[in-house]
Amino acid sequence: MDSDSDDELVLHTLLFPAQDMIHARGESSHREKKHRKWINRDREAAHELLVHDYFASDSLYNLSKFEESFQLYRDTYLRHPTKSDVEQLYVAHQVKHGFSGMLGSIDYTHWEWANCPNVWRGQFMQGDHGVPTVILEAVVSQYLWFWHAFFGMVGSSNDLNVLQASPLFNNILQGKAPDMSYVLNGNEYKYEYYLADGIYLEHATFVKSYSFSTDEKRKLFKLAQESARKDMEQAYGALNKSDI
Repeated sequence: MDSDSDDELVLHTLLFPAQDMIHARGESSHREKKHRKWINRDREAAHELLVHDYFASDSLYNLSKFEESFQLYRDTYLRHPTKSDVEQLYVAHQVKHGFSGMLGSIDYTHWEWANCPNVWRGQFMQGDHGVPTVILEAVVSQYLWFWHAFFGMVGSSNDLNVLQASPLFNNILQGKAPDMSYVLNGNEYKYEYYLADGIYLEHATFVKSYSFSTDEKRKLFKLAQESARKDMEQAYGALNKSDI
């Protein structure tokens, strides 16, 4: 056998296994493409499966456990105050601030609405705020307890606009409020009251500070009222820090 034939034989011997491998890979790739299993895009079926897994009796997210936890939270915090709650507030405010019959301080604050649509920006902006805001009205007692919260008024509103739309006095007007009258210095008062700033109306349910203190009694009252209203500042400060 000549040298050229020997060289061809060696080359053929080396290339033959490689050709078989390439051929096999080609067939394998073809089969994979031909028989590929696509992801099921049936969203309705996927939703039913998720709901079934979520609420299954052996699921970590057991619905009954969730309902029990929420029921406990709602009964403890998300509820209308009882007569016992009000009586405890009377005592606490009397001890801490020296005010009898006081439920808390009322005020409102602005929350920035970063994603406010441009078409609504005008009605959600106020002169002293350079951004659109939504208003939260609240009555706060000591220890960050929110007696009342009303959220959603447009930022261009003021205290009186918010108060007019607020459900704060609905229970009183509808005769559903518990009788929480109290006696102070021999005088009986039918309704409890809130500490407020000067813009609020002259109602029996609002106690405002004196604009000008002309004697020692009024000066002392002014200091006590403004000190008690710091409960409101503390509560709003806590909300702002929590980024709610």
